[in-house]
This record gives sequence, C-alpha cells and structure tokens, in this order.
Amino acid sequence: MQFLAYIIIYPFLWMISILPFKVLYFISDILYIFLFKIFGYRKKTVKENLKLVFPNKSHAEIQAITSAFYHHLCDMILETIKSMTISEAEMNKRFKFTNIDVINTLGEKHKSIVLMCAHYASWEWIFIMQKHVKHKGYGIYKRLANKYFDRLVKRIRARYNTYLITTKETIPTLIQSKKDGELSISGFASDQSPKAHKAFHWTEFMGIKVPVYTGAEMLAKKLDMAVVFFNVEKVKRGHYQATFKTITETPKDYPDYTITEAFLKLVEKQIYDDPRYYLWTHKRWKHRDKVPKAFQ
Repeated sequence: MQFLAYIIIYPFLWMISILPFKVLYFISDILYIFLFKIFGYRKKTVKENLKLVFPNKSHAEIQAITSAFYHHLCDMILETIKSMTISEAEMNKRFKFTNIDVINTLGEKHKSIVLMCAHYASWEWIFIMQKHVKHKGYGIYKRLANKYFDRLVKRIRARYNTYLITTKETIPTLIQSKKDGELSISGFASDQSPKAHKAFHWTEFMGIKVPVYTGAEMLAKKLDMAVVFFNVEKVKRGHYQATFKTITETPKDYPDYTITEAFLKLVEKQIYDDPRYYLWTHKRWKHRDKVPKAFQ
C-alpha cells in the first residue's frame, strides 16, 4: 500500500514542483480557501494558541494573524513541493544569508556547530546553506511512516549535501563524526513540545511554563560544539533572509538549560516581532497544566 500511494501521489507532486512560481502561488491562494475557509484545518488550535500567548490582542487582531498565518502555511506547503525540482540558482535568489561568515569563521576554528532553529518563516529551504559552507550538514528529523516518501525527502535534502538522521541516530552519528575529525553542522528544530513525562526541563515560553527539548544543548556540551541560532525573516512572498547569531562557542561553560532558555528567548523575539510566520497548528502549550511540582 505504501508503494501504491507513492506511485499515485509522486507524479502529481512532481508536476506541481515544475510549475513557475506565479502559478504555484495561485494554487496556494486556492489551497488557502479550502484549508482555512472551508475545512478549517486545525483552526481551533491556531486560535487557542494565539489567544493564549497574546491575551491582550483584540478579536480582530487574532483574526488577522490567523488569516495571514494560513496564507503563509499554504505558501510553505507549495514551496516544500517546489524543493523537488527548484534549481540551485533559483534557491540562492530566494533564500539569502546576511552573515554566512559567522559559520565559516567557526569552521576556520575547526568548530562543529549545533544550529538551533524554530518552526518560523521557512525551515524547508535552509538546506541551500550547505552550498556556502565547508561543514557537513546533518538534519535531525522524524522518519516518515511511508518509507518511499521518506527516501524522497532524504534525496531532496541530499541535493545540497545535507543528510537526514533520526533522533536515535543523532548521538552515534555525531560521535563518529567527531572521531573522524569531520567538521559538521547539525540542525535542530527545538521549539516544539516533548512528551511531558520525558522532559528534563520546564521553562516559560511565550509567558507559559512548558516542557522543552534540551537535546541540542546536551549534545553541544557532550561534543564541545558551538551553538548558533538560525533566525529567518520573510522578506516577501517566496523570499527569505537568514541571519546567524552565535549563542556560545564554549557550551560547557554554561549551567545546564541556560543555552536552551537563551534559544527560546530568541524564538520569542521572532514571534513577537511578527507572529504571522510561526507554526501555530501544533499544540505547543498542551502540557501547561501538568507542570511537575519540582518545576513549579
């Protein structure tokens, strides 16, 4: 059944991916009508999240952010499909880096990097970065249930010399990478919600205490990797600008969880500056009423 689904769906995805951007965004506008106006995909979750973290915003303001978010979400879906066939030149034109020298300077110091990212603006086109740096790129991801689509995603990422590894593969892969003297950069999207009973740390995110992922920080300390924050802005439709901010080159010097909290503060700033481009469909604050006594 997995293969059948793949051979039925893949041709449609490929045909969409070769369309020019003007047509692509026309399809996105139609998708917005269905996703937001007709089906209301996760609309309740989106509005609950926005009301929770922006209690002082009016109903009209929440409505405006919600609508703009769904427009952006539909663009992201189509841009992800476009990744299948987009040229390197086109990608470089649409996803620019303001200070790639931050990464290359760390490379000159032979520092491998933990790149901490959020589900903000565009995280799908980050992989073009590998064409501008000497580090070998690893992306930590959750394996897709359909093994054929999983292979497709890996193949798309590999176009720009990025290798996807699962959470379970991360530690042994990066330990071996260090033993081999490899210069690596590993991307972690660390802003979503871990299972409450497995969380090592709880802290405030957007003013609400929640469990947080700490794996990126712990790995950076274990392997003495620099920690860099990846900030993305949406300049206009289909165009993004990324800026790197070094959190620390010496993670072992920091008390546990302070690096994670510094990362979350930077994510908060992104969201407060422009909430339209954060991924509001996930129940990020679902464990807020389950704070263990040790963390209260």
